[in-house]
Parts: sequence; C-alpha cells; structure tokens
Amino acid sequence: MRRIRPARAWASTRVGVALVALCLGGTATAETVVLDHVTLFDGTGRAPRADQSLVMTDGRITWVGPARRRPAPTGAIVTDLRGKFLMPGLIDSHVHLGLVDGVDQSFTRYYDRANVEQQLKLYAAYGVTSVYTLGTDGDLIHQVIADQRRIGRIDMARAYTAGRGVVYKGSYGGVPGLEQSVATPAEATAMVRRETAKGDDFVKLWMDDEFGTVARRMPYPVSRAVIDAAHAAGRKAAAHIFYYDNAAELTRQGVDVFMHQVRDRVADPALATAMKRRGTWQLASTLSREASFTYTLLPFVDEPFFARGVAPATIATLKSAERRQKLAASPLFPKYPPVLRNAMTSLAAEARAGVRYGMGTDSGPTARFPGYFAHWELELMVAAGLTPLQALTAATGTNAGFLRENESGVLRPGKWADLLVLDRDPTRDIRNTRAISAVYVAGRKVPTIWETCVGRAPDACGAAKP
Repeated sequence: MRRIRPARAWASTRVGVALVALCLGGTATAETVVLDHVTLFDGTGRAPRADQSLVMTDGRITWVGPARRRPAPTGAIVTDLRGKFLMPGLIDSHVHLGLVDGVDQSFTRYYDRANVEQQLKLYAAYGVTSVYTLGTDGDLIHQVIADQRRIGRIDMARAYTAGRGVVYKGSYGGVPGLEQSVATPAEATAMVRRETAKGDDFVKLWMDDEFGTVARRMPYPVSRAVIDAAHAAGRKAAAHIFYYDNAAELTRQGVDVFMHQVRDRVADPALATAMKRRGTWQLASTLSREASFTYTLLPFVDEPFFARGVAPATIATLKSAERRQKLAASPLFPKYPPVLRNAMTSLAAEARAGVRYGMGTDSGPTARFPGYFAHWELELMVAAGLTPLQALTAATGTNAGFLRENESGVLRPGKWADLLVLDRDPTRDIRNTRAISAVYVAGRKVPTIWETCVGRAPDACGAAKP
C-alpha cells in the first residue's frame, strides 16, 4: 500500500473535514467564503470557464465548479463576482529578498526580517502570492518560513528558499557580505549538506563569468558535486547559467531547473531535446531582468501601477541624470539588447519543443522591483511568442509543481485559497493582470497595489485606477 507523507495526510484530513462541514451546512467556528458567478482560470492550462463558483473554508479551497451546482454552507459570506475574472495568485520562481532600500543594495545593511516581510507584503499587493528566493538568504529566512508554515493563514506572499546558494570561490554569484563560496567538490558537498540541514527547499549554483569579466566559471566537477549532494538530500538543484555550453553540460549532469535562459546564443533543438529528455525545466527566463538592462530610464517610472509600490525618492533616483549617464557609460550596456533577444527566442524555442517552463523575474536586486516585474515578465513572455494562457499557466500551476511543499498555484480542493481577482480577462490581453480587484492569501483579503502608496500618505497616490 502506498505510504502517505504526514504533511499530505494532514492536508487530506483538513480537506475532508471541510467538505463534511459543507455537507452538514457548516460549523459554528468555520470561516467560509464563497466567490460566486465568476469566470475562472484554474492554473492547469485549461481555458477559463464562465459562471463558476469557488468555496473556501478556513483559508483552503473546498469546492470549485459551476455556480448552479455549488453547495450552500450555512453562515458563508457570499461575494458576487459577475463580470470579474478569478485565478490563482501568481508565483514568481526567481526573486531575492531583503537586499535593497530603494535602489541602494547591501546585504549587510538591509537584510533583516522587517525588510524581508515588507517585500513579501508588496509582492502580495501585486497579486504575487508565492515566491522562490534564489540563494542570497541569511539564516533568518528559515525562521520566517517556519513561522509562515506554522501560522498558515498569513498576510503576505509565501516564501520558499534556496538559502545560501553555492558560488565557486572567486567566480560570479552570490552577494557581498554573505559567505557562500567553495573551492573544491568536497567543499561543495559539505556546503549543500549543511544548508539543506537548515531547511532549504532546493539548492542553487551559479555558473557565469559576467561577459568574461570574471576569470573562471564554476568547474564541472564542482557543479556535479552540488547537483549530486542536492539529490542525495532529496532536494532539486537549480542553476544560474548564461552560456549554451554550460546549459548543455549541466543538463547532462542532471540539474533540475535553469533559473535564466541561455543568452550567449539561442537555445537550439539539440539543447531543447536534451532538456526535455532529461526532465530539465526552464523554471525562469528572467526576461524582465534582461529588458531592464537595456534602458537608462525604465519606461514605466510614471505608471501608477509601478509608482504606488516605490517611494518618491526612488523614482527621483531612477530619473536622475547622474544615474542615466552612468548606465549609458557602462561597457556592458550595449551587450544587453542581443542578450534579451536571445533569451526571448530561446524561451519560444523551448516551449515549441515541449520543455516545461515557468515564470521568474530575478527581481529584488537594485532596480528590479518586487511584484511589478512579474507583470512585466508575463508581458515579455507573450511578446516572445507564448499565448497569454501559456504564460499564466507557467506563473501558476507549473511554478507550483516545482516544489511539493507549495500548496497553491491551482484552484482545486485542498489547496490554499491564494487568489487573484481581476476586472478584466488576462487571457485576452496579458496586461489585464494589472486590473487587480482583490488579492486573497489563505482566503483573506490583503491590500492590493491599488490600495498601496509607499513612502507617502495613504491618499497621496490618488484614486485607484486598475
């Protein structure tokens, strides 16, 4: 007989109790909310369905289906959502938490619990209800996550972490102020064992040389040691890559996911076929990261959807002549437009070949803004050739499927009711993800970006215009 993991068994028990409560007309203590008569996208890739209902009890989804068939639990709060669109909250598969204040980046000055949780609340305001944080966390992240999982019904995005990712000594990766480098395969194995023992959800490595400005990339014996140690600990291995040859070799070594696209050239059918055969996912393409590097002034700084999430001083810094001149003068600046084109073309090629792909931004470092970049990423994925439905599926059900610990991402009984309610259909126009009407985390509303005004009085941003 198949053994059921304790966590899964407890989840199944919760769902069973909630369903019994629905059949019996509810309980005195259960908090039941019904979202009624809504067009619903469930995160699985199925086309949206009209006139649906979703029932959630104590933060978990307990029923989904046609409105005409829904149960009528006693005491439920019923919200009529005619004309609106319901979907799972977005999941950003590649972020970094707690590194910045405005556009100033420093792990040693800014990485603390208050900053981490402030950013998680900002992600939620943008409808991003889960994030995977990629290898630049201090140990406090484990307490944040432990508290989230103990509480369950939180008021911010859920976090899953790669802890301290593995950097080859003297090479590219990581952040100053966080010790995370290794020099040998033995050191890599020891580091992975040490970090996974702390509770890392997965393991990250970096293999890059910043356009040849760094002397050496991580050697393959070290990357193999990282991947093998991750798998021995029951964790998946994620890689930062840039070069085609590194992607090809890491695929052969058994890496589970790439967190950036091949960018020195376009991923060809040989690589895509190898990734599909080995089960290697393209979990993040970070198109918004690459696009942001092609501008001296980001094109959206005056958009209310962006400006509500940053302080006026940050916008002033972004617009400053000094900053724009510095960016333009960088010898790397002319390299980014072809990098972006290669990344977009690689994503389209992998999608056509049947490689599994998610949505991830690499937001969190300087001038890569939490929450907003997820919506920009979706827009760029569609510009690369995906349909809006494909991009939305990548950002919900596919991303959730990467980690068994993630109990969200699809709208089905037993999952957390982490939800995004929109005024317009994003499967018709991907920019409609910005028309946020409500965000639910564990069945409770949290403030949306249209109810947020960072660094100012609450009414200083003007009327909400989703």
